[in-house]
Parts: sequence; C-alpha cells; structure tokens
Amino acid sequence: MPRYKLIVEYDGGPYNGFQAQAEQPSVQASLERAIAAFSGETPRIHVAGRTDASVHATGQVAHVDLERDWSADVVRDAVNAHLVPEPIAVIAAEEVDADFHARFSAIGRRYLYRVFDRRAPAVLDRGRVYWMKTPLVAEAMHGAAQVLLGLHDFTTFRDVRCQANSPMRTLDVATAARVGSEVHLTFAARSFLHRQVRSLVGSLVEVGVGRWSAADLKAALEAKDRARCGPVAPAQGLYLTGVDYPDQAAAKREK
Repeated sequence: MPRYKLIVEYDGGPYNGFQAQAEQPSVQASLERAIAAFSGETPRIHVAGRTDASVHATGQVAHVDLERDWSADVVRDAVNAHLVPEPIAVIAAEEVDADFHARFSAIGRRYLYRVFDRRAPAVLDRGRVYWMKTPLVAEAMHGAAQVLLGLHDFTTFRDVRCQANSPMRTLDVATAARVGSEVHLTFAARSFLHRQVRSLVGSLVEVGVGRWSAADLKAALEAKDRARCGPVAPAQGLYLTGVDYPDQAAAKREK
C-alpha cells in the first residue's frame, strides 16, 4: 500500500482548526474529502501538528495511505482540483517508505508569527497578522527572546488545557526582526506545548512596547506559573512554516 507525504498550506481562518470535528469545518475533513473524491477510497490522513482555529500553515506535513499506486504528481494535482475553492493547497507530494510518519518521524517544527505594528489597519492582511497600533522595538524583543533558548520548564507559557505529559521543552530558535511594517518572530523546536508560541509572542510583545524588560521575561519563565504569562497573542498571526525529518525517513521509494 503506497504511502504519500503531502506538504500543505492553508488559510486557517475559515476552519475550526486542523483536526476533524463533528459538524465543524476543519482542514483535515476538507483534505480527506478531496482525496476520497479522486481516489474512490476512504482515507485517513495523519499530520505533523494539529493547528488551532485561525492558525495558518505554509509547510504543514501530512501522510496518507492509498490502495492504488498513483504518481505523486497526480495525487497533488487531483487533490488540489477537488479543493477548489477552499483556501487549502497541496504544494508538494512524494511517495515515501512505509515507516515514515508525519508526526512521529518529525525531528523539528518551525513557526512564524507576524505582528503588524502600523497605526493604520492591515487591510490587505486582515486575518493573517496581529495588528497593533503601538510600534514595537524588535531589537529589544530579540534580545529578550534569547533567555528562552535551551531546555526549560515552560509551564508559564503552556495553556492550562495542554495535555502534554511534561512542560519541559528545548527551544532551538527564538528570534524577532523588523520586516517593513511587521515584526516577524520565529521559533523552532522538536515539539511545542499547546499555545506555547502564542504565549511566548504575547509576552515578547510586552517587551516590545516597553512594559516588560528581558529580566521580566526571564522571571516569568522561571516562575513556572501560568498567571505570570503576558496576554496570549491571537491565532491569526501564527503560521506553521515547516517540519523537519531525518533524510532517510522521507526517502522516496524506489519504483
């Protein structure tokens, strides 16, 4: 039974998150309907990370097993044809080994958060950025973010409904940089806690507007207390930009 790895992008605005839910629109349900429409099968896709409602993706990864041995290009194009006019696209597909798993084979996940800090509204990017009227100091945010790097107990930045067994996570990348009228924050780790990125962004915004210092952020981290987290940033500015795998795990099968 061939297994296909799919790289997917989507606008999360119209969906109640990635995961399929009864009577709620989801990215997973739309993808599975599209695959069923072209293949005649009843597919079940597996995904690297189940994004929340209104969270976007430019590099989400899923896999699906199909009975028929389709060309990967046919899978990509046929799924996209059945997704019109939904804001979801399979940007790449490849056949992979049977032991590849979109979630369990992943060794890293990368996120981008876009804050649009212009006095005038972000009309062309409404629903895709966090709009703030107050200007941010990106350099201060970047400097403060460095205290988050490495292995920490991230209880402060963990949603109370998080189901992870441990609050311990190793953050490999945490940056903030000015990009025109936006501040882009990037994060990378093997895995993240529920709403960890949005919680970190909200606290870094406090640094950017001058209400917190880097020392305040460090103290919040060390407190291991959810009540010490800054306001959680809204979902619409967040993007899953990529998932990393060992080269051998995603090796294309030999025909």
